[in-house]
Amino acid sequence: MGYQLGKADAEALFRNWAKRYDIFAPVLMEGEGCFSDTDVIRYGKVSSLDEIVWDKKSDYSFKEVLLHINETLFYFTEDETAVPKGPQKDILIFLRACDLHAVKRLDEIYLKNGFEDFYYARIRERARFILMGCGTTCSSGFCVSMGTNQADNYDAYLKIDGEQVYADIRWEEWKADMEQAPGVQKTEVSPDSVTENQEKVTLPKQLSNESFGKEIWKEYGDRCIGCGRCNFVCPTCTCFTMQDIFYKDNPKAGERRRVWASCQVDGYTDMAGGIAFRKTQGERMRFKVMHKIYDYEKRFGYPMCVGCGRCDDVCPEYISYSNCINRLAKEEQ
Repeated sequence: MGYQLGKADAEALFRNWAKRYDIFAPVLMEGEGCFSDTDVIRYGKVSSLDEIVWDKKSDYSFKEVLLHINETLFYFTEDETAVPKGPQKDILIFLRACDLHAVKRLDEIYLKNGFEDFYYARIRERARFILMGCGTTCSSGFCVSMGTNQADNYDAYLKIDGEQVYADIRWEEWKADMEQAPGVQKTEVSPDSVTENQEKVTLPKQLSNESFGKEIWKEYGDRCIGCGRCNFVCPTCTCFTMQDIFYKDNPKAGERRRVWASCQVDGYTDMAGGIAFRKTQGERMRFKVMHKIYDYEKRFGYPMCVGCGRCDDVCPEYISYSNCINRLAKEEQ
């Protein structure tokens, strides 16, 4: 059972929620794309339903809400350290089904991978997820092939249709607010989802260690420029590098930060003594792809990739990750 109410009443309710929670959703950031005259859709704090981009996939994923691009882990002086405070409010995140599946992947890495990451855990426990339906498929996504086109582990689902708002609320705190809203009616509501994509992917069934020696990795390596953009837009990439920042006014004090990193960037695997595990772009491309559909699945039982298609969208060399998977599947037949 869901709810239906007028947009004006829903907007008043949403503005009240924005005072109680930090709400993040895809928003249009004009002039903040790769060039001065291009826009980008990425996550920002919102206080109105009209600020949210409902009809397009975000260029960057929700990941930057749970995992800040640049996060201070602790401050230090000569003889003591101090950990920054965590979020002071509950966090609400609007996201689509493929991204909600990506939350499960992040939880596996940061909460269930041998130990619990303190910084991720403290923000994750305050996060609630509001599902956004997909009425039509995006051009590059292949969520149907990955089984991530539908999700039911949401706290709420919202849909705007003209001057009406439809909601399926599972969070008791929101449910109480909704039932007290003026003009609300109970009705059947189910999330919109796509059943077919333009892009289709067949996962290889017989991947093995021999797949690491295929010639296609050299071919892709010749094209890849190692910019790392595919990793930064991906909702399931989780790698960081560490930085120690020393203050100019007191070089004995500073802070340690973790900053998003990319396995595709030159120097990522460098170690003392001039050792590097993956020296060529082909080896790095191989690592990324095989980790998404082979290594991760061997450990957790399902692929890491959720089929959002953002990596294909953002690559300046037009390298198609989905096409690479299809080629692997074809060669493994």
